[in-house]
Amino acid sequence: MTNKTLVRAARRTVVAAATAAMLATSVAPVFAQATPPTNGPASVADLAQKLLGAVVNISTSQTVKGTEGPGAVPMPQLPEGSPFQDFFDDFFNKRGGDNDGGSQKVQSLGSGFVIDAEQGIVVTNNHVIADADDIEVNFSDGVTLKATLVGTDTKTDIAVLKVDPKGHKLTAVKFGDSNTMRIGDWVMAIGNPFGLGGTVTVGIISARNRDINSGPYDDFIQTDAAINRGNSGGPLFNMNGEVIGINTAIISPSGGSIGIGFSIPSQLAVGVVDQLRQYGETRRGWLGVRIQPVTDDIAESLGMKEAKGALVAGIIKGGPVDNGQIQPGDVITKFDGKEIDEMRDLPRVVAESPVGKAVDVELVRKGKEMTVQVTLGRLEDGEKLAGSEEGAAGEDNGSDNGAEVATASVLGMTIGELNDDARSKFGIAPDISGVVVTDVAKDSAAAERGIQPGEVITEIAQESVKTPKDVMDRIGALKEQGRKNALLMLASKTGELRFVTIRMD
Repeated sequence: MTNKTLVRAARRTVVAAATAAMLATSVAPVFAQATPPTNGPASVADLAQKLLGAVVNISTSQTVKGTEGPGAVPMPQLPEGSPFQDFFDDFFNKRGGDNDGGSQKVQSLGSGFVIDAEQGIVVTNNHVIADADDIEVNFSDGVTLKATLVGTDTKTDIAVLKVDPKGHKLTAVKFGDSNTMRIGDWVMAIGNPFGLGGTVTVGIISARNRDINSGPYDDFIQTDAAINRGNSGGPLFNMNGEVIGINTAIISPSGGSIGIGFSIPSQLAVGVVDQLRQYGETRRGWLGVRIQPVTDDIAESLGMKEAKGALVAGIIKGGPVDNGQIQPGDVITKFDGKEIDEMRDLPRVVAESPVGKAVDVELVRKGKEMTVQVTLGRLEDGEKLAGSEEGAAGEDNGSDNGAEVATASVLGMTIGELNDDARSKFGIAPDISGVVVTDVAKDSAAAERGIQPGEVITEIAQESVKTPKDVMDRIGALKEQGRKNALLMLASKTGELRFVTIRMD
């Protein structure tokens, strides 16, 4: 079937070539003076020949224990003397003895590249070598070397391996600057698609700064250079032979290339690789804040001219800024001199900063621009703190039992005092203060924003509220100012904060 397909394609090529030759002869006088277009770069053969030796195939094996259960395939019950008995006996014995708890070897293939020939350092994707028992690096000249794991980073999907280069001369490549690459620049991918071995493909950079929701620091280069299964961990080169990306993902309904591939930019990868080589782990900067996007509604509610930056929705207790330097409701617009245009920009630039570094943070607080200096902690330590606490409480603690209004209806919500009865009914933590939402009208503005009974309104337009009257007064004041939306800071029953905007028309 496959051979027939190839033959048909060849026949079409021959016929097309003959037809083209006839047409070219008949119209030659008309187009003799035309300048041939320059479609793509000149031959990349010299560049490919120089780089192929540095790109490696990575094969891994993992021992998987056989298990009973829904995923296990039972040995079929065959009639005595069945001619298929030997076949099934052989198949199931190889799989671990009729699923009786035996084990089997699972193998996988990927790509990588050498960045240090003397030390034998190889870079690849974490998912290529994850959970592997054995890792082998296969070079283009046929040599195979055992590899040891130096370190991995699951957040960026990068792994660093080491082989012993004694007796084998390695070829290395260098990282280039991905920040200088532009949409439309030519790039070359080399890898091990479908286990075929060193394969070269060429394309352009189709897009930059792609977020494919694969991790907290998504900032992928998109390319139409053919990338398939097995290319993972391989390099994406610029036309100077520098690695400006690590191929890591594709979008494909069929599993094959459709011209949408993604590479980790070298600007992000270099720091991770250096840390893995030096420490065997990552040591990222940590600010200790919870953030959410600044939408147009939130920007309008805060009196900002444009929707940009990262809105601080909470502070991690015990974190670097748990001293009031940064507060919930602040909008961070610049970090260490780098613009924060979108929320997702902040985690990346903070993580790329050294632990213990003192940095300037520019922010907007209650309509005023200001700069504060903070000293960064270590993200890996911060994750333990963040995991141990359910959330950060509002800044004002306690409740006001002298409220003039016990309950009220506003913006589709019924609100009431946060007294002992309300805390008991909704299971609200004792250190949360504000006004409790007791009911939300169906199809109301509050319902559209996902507000639920039991949530607590702690601030409106960055002003604390403690009673239903406070809420009514703040809403009235915003309407008098001509505001279209009200910015509410809500606390869950455990104290986790979030901001929502509600229409007031």
